[in-house]
Amino acid sequence: MSEELNSIKAHTLDLMEKAINHLEVELVKVRAGKATPGMLDGLVVDYYGNPTPISQVGNISVADARTLTIQPWEKNMLQPIERSIIAANIGVTPQNDGNMIRLFLPPVTEERRRELVKKALGEGEHSKVAVRNIRRDSMESVKKLQKNGLSEDICKDTEKEIQDTTDRYISLIDKHLAAKEKEIMTV
Repeated sequence: MSEELNSIKAHTLDLMEKAINHLEVELVKVRAGKATPGMLDGLVVDYYGNPTPISQVGNISVADARTLTIQPWEKNMLQPIERSIIAANIGVTPQNDGNMIRLFLPPVTEERRRELVKKALGEGEHSKVAVRNIRRDSMESVKKLQKNGLSEDICKDTEKEIQDTTDRYISLIDKHLAAKEKEIMTV
C-alpha cells in the first residue's frame, strides 16, 4: 500500500510541475514591450502542406529592444511566414523587404499594459485551477485506498502532504504572476 501512496504523491508532484511549466510557457507569450523570439513560439507556417513551427523555417533574432527579424531558410517562405503572422493577430504588422521579415513592436500604452496583466493573471488562475484539480484527484485516490483497508492515520498524513504540496505550488504561481506583472508594468 505504501508504494501506491508514493506513486500517488509522485504523480501529483509531476502533474503540478507540468502545470507550472505550462504557466511559464504561457507567460513568455505575454509580451511586456520587449521583443523576444518566444513571442512567436505558438505560430505555425504552412511549409509545403505541413504546419511547421515558425522557428523551424527560419532564424528568429532580436535586432533591438522592439524589433524582431525573421530570416527564412528559403526565400519562398517569406509569404507564408508573413501570412502566418498576420493570421495570428499578435498586434504586429510584418514588414517584408524581400530577404527577411521585420516585426516592429509598438510601444505599449498604460491601458495595454493593464490588459496584459489581466491576461497574465487569467493564465495564472487557469494554472491554480489545474493544481487544485490535481489535488482533488489525488485526494480521491487516497480515499479509495482508505476504503480498501489503508489506515486512516496514514491517509490523513498523505492528504496533509498533498495539501502542503498544493499550497507550495499555488504560492509559486503567485510568485510567477507577481514577477510578470512587475515586468509588464515597468516602463
